[in-house]
Amino acid sequence: MRKTAAARIGGWTNAPEHRKLPAMRDGMIESDVLVVGGGLVGLSLGIGLAQGGLDVVVVDREAPASQTLPAFDGRVSAIAHASRQALQALGIWRHLEAAEPILDIRVTDGTSPLFVHYDHREVGAEPFGHMVENRHLRLALQGAVNETPGLRLLAPAAVTVLERRPAAVHARLADGRTVRAALVVGAEGRNSPTREAAGIRTTTWSYGQAGIVCTVGHERPHQGVAQERFLPAGPFAILPMTGSRSSLVWTEREDLAAALLALPEAEFLAELGRRFGDYLGKLEVEGPRWSYPLSFLHAERYIDHRLALAGDAAHGIHPISGQGLNLGLRDVATLVEILVGQARLGLDLGDPLALAAYERWRRVDTFVLGAITDGLNRLFSNDIAPVRLVRDLGLGIVEQLPPLKRVFMRHARGDMGDLPGLLRGEPV
Repeated sequence: MRKTAAARIGGWTNAPEHRKLPAMRDGMIESDVLVVGGGLVGLSLGIGLAQGGLDVVVVDREAPASQTLPAFDGRVSAIAHASRQALQALGIWRHLEAAEPILDIRVTDGTSPLFVHYDHREVGAEPFGHMVENRHLRLALQGAVNETPGLRLLAPAAVTVLERRPAAVHARLADGRTVRAALVVGAEGRNSPTREAAGIRTTTWSYGQAGIVCTVGHERPHQGVAQERFLPAGPFAILPMTGSRSSLVWTEREDLAAALLALPEAEFLAELGRRFGDYLGKLEVEGPRWSYPLSFLHAERYIDHRLALAGDAAHGIHPISGQGLNLGLRDVATLVEILVGQARLGLDLGDPLALAAYERWRRVDTFVLGAITDGLNRLFSNDIAPVRLVRDLGLGIVEQLPPLKRVFMRHARGDMGDLPGLLRGEPV
């Protein structure tokens, strides 16, 4: 017989080795950790904690099948090198249908002849990262969930009452089921009800911009090059996808973005082509177009009594660097390291000192990157001549200083600083 972490810290469950899911007792699902939100961050966290021997329940409002449909949101994610190592260590990466390596990154400012070119070979043999369609990543996560003992996904389901008592968390679901855990993690995104119920305030602002997202087919191969073009309205990113396709993240003023989305296909393609250029030959928009408002969010704290926040529930940044999901996966790796370590020592998963360690480890990283992306967007999203001159000189200087370029490239790979084991590719 093995004891789960719940048994070690609270005497709730004593389950046999072959048990596959968190146990039920008197109609209550017993678990070590309750994760509210089964998106990319929430499911990754659930898998990591369960692989570390914890009993985990993940609750999500959406039916899993609906999240993998091509029309669900159309977005792709840049998975940095360190994040890919974490997904590999968790057994998620091998379920992916397709991922396109990012070999080079080219940064330009409008029509300026100055640029920065990052070549992955200058910092190692591995790519900077990979572009992955979110629906493919969700399919991979679901494949890993089905292989992970100790993890129960309840979806579609919703938490209606959450009580954080002195020794445990009690959650009542809309369908009448109840879950008890030592800790709850809010991972439902920027509008996190778990964060709001805890009274955790946020610093937020709107950029007055929207990100237009679509997939573009082209005649010539992209050769694994990601383009970041800074235009007066905001960044215009061309990101390599599998085949002769690229994902477009086109930043515009919110009012103009709505007008562009409403254009007939031929007119939309003409507007796109004027910004995209002809270096990849003839263009074609493949599939629907989407638009998302862009804003900044940072929670005043990431923890509370028997509560931790992860992913966009704790922080949301401008997509200028493509690092939003990577920040969330760093939260995952950190929480897994701390909570699994607590359980293996027989300690309380909701211990305030353990949660404070998580917040210290993550807060500086997310705040600094959020400030950098905010500053870059403000610096480049204008056409003021003196400002344009300064930033173009900056691009030229970075291009001519290889040591400084290597620092930026290491940041793009996500492998700088004090990294949890998962981000180094170590199994839980």
